[in-house]
Amino acid sequence: MQAGSIPSDRDRTLQKTADLAADAARRGARLVVFPEAFIGGYPKGQDFGARVGIRTPEGREQFRVYYENSITVPGPHCDQLAAMARDHAVYIVIGTIERDGGTLYCTVLFFAPDGALLGKHRKVMPTAAERLIWGFGDGSTLPVFDTPIGRLGAVICWENYMPLLRMAMYGKGIQLYCAPTVDDRETWLPTMRHIAFEGRCFVLSACQYQSQPAPINGGSVIVNPLGQILAGPHRDGEAILTAELDLGDLARGKYDLDVTGHYARPDIFRLTVDETRKSPVDLIS
Repeated sequence: MQAGSIPSDRDRTLQKTADLAADAARRGARLVVFPEAFIGGYPKGQDFGARVGIRTPEGREQFRVYYENSITVPGPHCDQLAAMARDHAVYIVIGTIERDGGTLYCTVLFFAPDGALLGKHRKVMPTAAERLIWGFGDGSTLPVFDTPIGRLGAVICWENYMPLLRMAMYGKGIQLYCAPTVDDRETWLPTMRHIAFEGRCFVLSACQYQSQPAPINGGSVIVNPLGQILAGPHRDGEAILTAELDLGDLARGKYDLDVTGHYARPDIFRLTVDETRKSPVDLIS
């Protein structure tokens, strides 16, 4: 799904989400992937009044507006997204701005066709100035879900440039590798093709497209496990990209490259992933 949020208007964006999900379902989609930060928005070009050693009142107000357009998980807006998945009997993977206490997270939510919230992934490494407005996820939200349509997970935007995170997802057996993003650079396409080829998985990358307040030019793409492009990259406006995925391609690809199997050397290289939740306060009664 290539589309843009409605800036500073969570409720209208949710209605747009419902319309787009319905359109995708009419086209026969079983899995609908939305871009990074679709609910809540990606504030490209905004500085929130921050300089080294300085925060302005105007920037604090800008953050307040952004905070008010975020969602809680679970919560009423999360319930609306669940209803969309249930109404159209589709899996929905969607980027949101999640509010938890006083902190915002760039989060992906996963919904099943029965409306169940399967879980979430919080971006573990916000990029550059994103660190000003988003907290860091930890290892407790790195899920891959075993579903009837394949093993489903997500890695957000420049997390895809973290080799060890990719390896963790490959180790979980990911087959439907969702990559919600706002990266519209020409370098994004070779990254998506590399990941599909490296992980021998399908990659479904959904990028925002918007002209205001700062352009995001899309580039959404679907790639098969041999790195071949099935749909996109699309850059000319909003669009719904579709492709029929032959899950047999997963085995065909692993025939000569399985980076966590016969192409691994665990006697030399090993990755340890800490998936425990990290809380700053532990209350012991």
